[in-house]
Order: sequence, then structure tokens, then C-alpha cells
Amino acid sequence: MPKLEVIGLFKTFKQLVVLQNINLQVDANEFVCIVGASGCGKSTLLNIVAGLMLPTAGQVLMDGEPVLGPGPDRGMVFQSYSLFPWLTVADNIGFGLKLKGLSKIEQKEQIDYYMKVVGLAEFAKAYPKELSGGMKQRVAIARALANEPEVLLMDEPFGALDAGTKEQMQQFLLKLWQKTPTTVLMITHDVEEAIFLSQRIYVMSDRPGQIKEEIPINLPPSSNLEAKLNPDFIETKRKVMRALWE
Repeated sequence: MPKLEVIGLFKTFKQLVVLQNINLQVDANEFVCIVGASGCGKSTLLNIVAGLMLPTAGQVLMDGEPVLGPGPDRGMVFQSYSLFPWLTVADNIGFGLKLKGLSKIEQKEQIDYYMKVVGLAEFAKAYPKELSGGMKQRVAIARALANEPEVLLMDEPFGALDAGTKEQMQQFLLKLWQKTPTTVLMITHDVEEAIFLSQRIYVMSDRPGQIKEEIPINLPPSSNLEAKLNPDFIETKRKVMRALWE
């Protein structure tokens, strides 16, 4: 049984059909990306999977059970970081743990662990305004992971970063996923990013958003950015780009 499954999903706003008959699945511990042009409904789809929005028709299943709203089994990371500016790095990471009712000792253990995982242990008492864009996104990822979700949903998490920081964060995320048993569904318009990170790619059409093609990534696992210069990587990029253009 897939960890996450979307079946026959439609979303309409008034008379505008945004998503049309979306079918996809993500297996446990798999990293899957959805690519598509701006305005094709990628973020709407992710919001429905997160339970932040209801579909017009169809359903989302987690372990075979219908998703009817937000839940701790799904963590969300947005492009805009969404950190609380009045809280320190440690308090941002621990925000959800406090809501879950964990003891202060348990909270501290989880916070300390995930600060080390994302390489920010020395910034525990810093505030978001004192951090770079890449560091802010590391905090956002740590906050999502600290709640130990079964599926991590990512909405173009590196879209606001400069090219160099973006590539560093791609390396960081891939190594993090390889260390933690998390299932990831991420949307992006960056084809290279999708190929570098994921095991499978779903290509979406322009509005109304539909799944045009499912493309497995048959490349040797590597967190080295040099992999993007590999002839097989470039050929895979051509295949994804053709699916987007057709």
C-alpha cells in the first residue's frame, strides 16, 4: 500500500477548473517531486494533500485512510520560511512540540537533536532576522521534522534563495533525507532540482493541471552537485523538459 495516494482529484474555483483528475502515489521513504509551470495548480494540490483545502472531487489517502484536514502525520515547509520572528531558532523548532504537550525535557532533547541535524546548534538563541535565507529554511525544515511527520510536504522550499545557496540547500536536503526515514513530496519548477533530489517525477500540464507523465529517475544516488553534469543526468533533463513543452 502506498504511504500517500491521490485518486481522481479535481479542484474547481467557481467555474475555473484548476486540477483535473490527478492520480499519483508516494511510497514510504520515497522522495517524489512534482514539476510544472507557474499557475498549473502545484501549490493547490499540495495544500489539498496537507489538508488545508478540500478537493471538489476525488480523495487523498494516507495509509489508506482519507485525509479530511491537517494532521501531525504531514509536515509542511513553505517557500517563505514562515518562522515566528519573535522566537529564537530553538523556540521556532520546538513550537509544535509544545503544542503536542511534550515535557520540557523531551522538548529540549528533540530541539537539540534537530538543531544538530540541520547544523544550527550554535545558533540556538539567534532570531530569524539574524540568519541568512538558507539558515532560515534549515530552521523551517528542522521545525517540520521535529514533529516527526510521516510525510514531509515541501512547496518550492528553495525558490527564494540565490543560486549558490539553493544548490547548497539541495545537497543538505538530500543528505538529510538519506539519514532520516521520511517520505517526501515536493513541488518545484526547477527541473534540475527535481532530478537531483527525487526518485520519481510527476510532470504537470498547464491549467487545468493534470499529470502528463510519470518519470522514474534511474540515476546512481549521489549528493555531489557534479552529478548534474553527468550525461545521463542531462539526458533525463531533456526527457522532463520535453514532457513539459509538449
